[in-house]
Amino acid sequence: MRLNKYIAQSGVASRRKADELTLAGKVKINGVVMDQPGYDVQEGDVVTVNGQDIRPEKKMVYIVLNKPKGFVTTAKDDQDRPTVMDLVTDIEERIFPIGRLDYNTTGMLLMTNDGDLAYRLTHPKHHVYKTYRARVNGILSMDKAERLRRGVDIGGFVTSKSKVEILKHGDHSTIVEIQIYEGKNRQVRKMFASVGNKVIDLERIAIGDLHLGHLKSGHWRKLTQREIEYLKKL
Repeated sequence: MRLNKYIAQSGVASRRKADELTLAGKVKINGVVMDQPGYDVQEGDVVTVNGQDIRPEKKMVYIVLNKPKGFVTTAKDDQDRPTVMDLVTDIEERIFPIGRLDYNTTGMLLMTNDGDLAYRLTHPKHHVYKTYRARVNGILSMDKAERLRRGVDIGGFVTSKSKVEILKHGDHSTIVEIQIYEGKNRQVRKMFASVGNKVIDLERIAIGDLHLGHLKSGHWRKLTQREIEYLKKL
């Protein structure tokens, strides 16, 4: 089995992240550092990542978490901040987040040990739309919304076309929904900043047609078989 697939099916990270770990010298085969992502793991090989022995999980786990503010979307944090893993300690299998939400962004986060699914849902070429509901400072005009739909420069990167719907104008803020399929760091916040509207609150409410629903903040549930099959077809 190719090394990145072996790592992904062990519930450590997606295939893309597995390649990064390998190139960074974090992976060993039989005690020797392996920096070639294309290596084929052989029967009897002992694979370690960051000093821990790993092996592919036999049971696939798929959950959805309603991420609260104040948690980082990583397995560990070098600043000792709470991570989303602290919210799913009652799951025996080793799982990881699919994509990420920044520290102050709330909402829908999928977690799994299925590296293949994680890759398909996060790679931009698959055009899986994520829906966010944002409260932004000031009035978001129709002209600004149209600029966001066409794509904006967020610092050396021009975003692809997005879907934008203004839900409500307040005296000093605007509630808006935006759908994007890319996943650049803090992309939604940077998009609104590019048209002069700072994000005050940001929540991800859907991935494709899978919605967060009434799941309470900080809680999680297992995906249904129908939901899993839907995600695999995206």
